[in-house]
Amino acid sequence: MSGTNPQIPSANGEPAWEAAYMLPAQGDWNEEDFLRLHTNRMAELVNGRLEILPMPTWLHQLILDFLLERIKEHLRKTNCGGKILMAPLPTRLFARTIREPDLLYVKQENLPKDIRGYPDKIDLAIEIVSSGTEARQRDYVDKRADYAKAGVAEYWIVDPDDSLVTVLVLTAGEYQVAQECRPDDIARSVLLSGLEIPVNQIWALADES
Repeated sequence: MSGTNPQIPSANGEPAWEAAYMLPAQGDWNEEDFLRLHTNRMAELVNGRLEILPMPTWLHQLILDFLLERIKEHLRKTNCGGKILMAPLPTRLFARTIREPDLLYVKQENLPKDIRGYPDKIDLAIEIVSSGTEARQRDYVDKRADYAKAGVAEYWIVDPDDSLVTVLVLTAGEYQVAQECRPDDIARSVLLSGLEIPVNQIWALADES
């Protein structure tokens, strides 16, 4: 609505401008504003801007649950410490940017000291790509840049549409592709030594859903 102010009260079928005016303007959000927001949608704070994320699908959640259980099992077997958790869990990457990785692993020495708060240091992030151009831009480009800037050592992009798992490892402040795993390949973590996941087991979930 360039150059004009929306009419108050809002008419039926229009956005609820009254609620919008209670929130900070785009570009002026801070961490406190973001954490006070109550919404039934997944949201992230990106350079002071609020981004509403697509709601996860059944397949998305099946993949999420499968990977969570496999990594938990690996942590139990190796006794290497740390925690693997799933979204929603706001993670402060740096000033005015809070992301919600689908899965995040935090090494023992980086666990938050206040368990009633939120993590501000993660070591592994995993994103399951939703359908659509905007979601692909977010996971392949925007989050790749943000996680690298925040020093996240390893980043996995799990792409059901392309049947592709990309394992990225942080080197000198930039991600390098360690693996691009297609059907019949095995995805291997560099950070969590010994963690191996046959990607066919991930894509088989689509047949079970």
